[in-house]
Amino acid sequence: MPVQPASPVLTQRESVKPPLDSKIKLPLVLLVLDGWGIAPSSRGNAISIARTPNMDKLMQMYPTVAVQAAGEMVGLPWAEMGNSEVGHLNIGSGKIIYQNLPLINKAISDGTFFKNERFLNAIKAVKERGGKLHIMGMVSDGGIHSSQDHLFALLEMCRDNDLKDNVFIHGFLDGRDTEKNAALGFIAKLETKMHETGVGKIASLAGRFYAMDRDNHWDRIELAYQAICNGKSRDMTDSPLKAIEVSYAKNVFDEEFYPAVITSEQGQPVATVTDNDVIFFFNFRADRARELTKAFVLPGFSKFERGAGLNGLTFVCMTEYEKNLPVKVAFEPDTVKQPVARVVADAGWNQLHIAETEKYAHVTFFFNGGGEDQYPNEDRVLIQSPRVPSYDQTPAMSVVVLADRIVQELATKKYQFVVANFANADMVGHTGNLQAAIQAVEAADTAIGKVAEAVLKMNGTLVVTADHGNAEEMVNLQTGEIIKEHSTNAVPVIMANAELQQMRNMFPPILDGDLSRLQPSGVLSDVAPTVLSLLGLPVPSDMTSRSLLPR
Repeated sequence: MPVQPASPVLTQRESVKPPLDSKIKLPLVLLVLDGWGIAPSSRGNAISIARTPNMDKLMQMYPTVAVQAAGEMVGLPWAEMGNSEVGHLNIGSGKIIYQNLPLINKAISDGTFFKNERFLNAIKAVKERGGKLHIMGMVSDGGIHSSQDHLFALLEMCRDNDLKDNVFIHGFLDGRDTEKNAALGFIAKLETKMHETGVGKIASLAGRFYAMDRDNHWDRIELAYQAICNGKSRDMTDSPLKAIEVSYAKNVFDEEFYPAVITSEQGQPVATVTDNDVIFFFNFRADRARELTKAFVLPGFSKFERGAGLNGLTFVCMTEYEKNLPVKVAFEPDTVKQPVARVVADAGWNQLHIAETEKYAHVTFFFNGGGEDQYPNEDRVLIQSPRVPSYDQTPAMSVVVLADRIVQELATKKYQFVVANFANADMVGHTGNLQAAIQAVEAADTAIGKVAEAVLKMNGTLVVTADHGNAEEMVNLQTGEIIKEHSTNAVPVIMANAELQQMRNMFPPILDGDLSRLQPSGVLSDVAPTVLSLLGLPVPSDMTSRSLLPR
């Protein structure tokens, strides 16, 4: 994401229009504390160790809840730690934005996968034309590029739609996101599934080194392509499992497995790709699926000699690998039509998006729903992050400068809405330096106090949340090892204004000041409808999450 330059100092200022409803307290500042999660006090919790009088005061005086910020609750695979991109996307969009793996898993579990028109129409075409269906992708449970469960669901779909013959599988072996020699188990499991469903024969195998290159090593892609499409390879075998065992005996494991063509008893390829055939590519991650896809579908492809051209080929990708490819896409990207920023812009209001370099893209591109557009009356300010080898050398990073700039912009009374990110708890947390992280948290708390004082003096509203956890979990309490990664912990949401202070008793108390005793009562995407409700703006139907305010 290229960083846009800081906005120039604004000279034309507009006064905030007073809201019609006196309960609406403007301006509203949404402050995202990067990497500020909730966990019990411990020797590895930089947040609980640090002195945070401003956050403590806000939590005691104003409604405070905990929300889930990891795993399926933000559209990630189960138990996967949250991250800044997904966090800001959820915060700004007002709905759970499912990433590819959980999106497809959910479709399988709720049955919509088996009603997918892209797949069903292609299966219908195979039956009507008398052609073949080729299902290709990585046969692995690594969960990074593909899922074996998705392949199995496709076999079940073929069975349920009476397509049992002429279904052929071209499997890619992993060995990178799995153990180096896990393919024997995966292929054996696939053969069991084919027997159960009565669908499919393995037609070729290739290591991901060949079939899933992403660095323009077209000589590798060519070997995989020739095996899949034309049934040509140095290695011809009548048994997939035997081919893998022979390769292992040569100390060539899954990732570098040389493309092999599976043959019939007569020694002929089990299947080749011919006119009017259909290909399903079930990898859900794009980067290592693009090259092989282009070799099949681009009319002017010239990276290697493909052989006889294919007429009437239907190619269905599991997800969008690249825009404008001549393919069908089974699961289109989840678009965000009306993020918070657009709703504010549609109201004719002024908004400011401000962060330091490390998180600038997050309060712009990701908060705006993954769109490049800058909305009307949306100003952006970039504060330069310190240029140091490691942020534990400057734990405050630019949080003080950032807070001062926010206060300065609020004083102009131009903006009805401000979204800001304080990056330092997360970025210093990633260094693994606990003492520096404690200093980072304390610096952030001081900055929070500055912003809170300015907002509340204006009779405005402050909403404080986080995109994911990090600084609260920096030591493995069992082993003593340093943790530098994000966590799966919940994060706080504090809603502060004069009206909300009177509602504090409607929310659970924070016993002994320990946020970790709060049960999560929502998810990160609930922040968006909460913010719009506090702004007095309509919550669009596209936002399927709910406000955290009492109904």
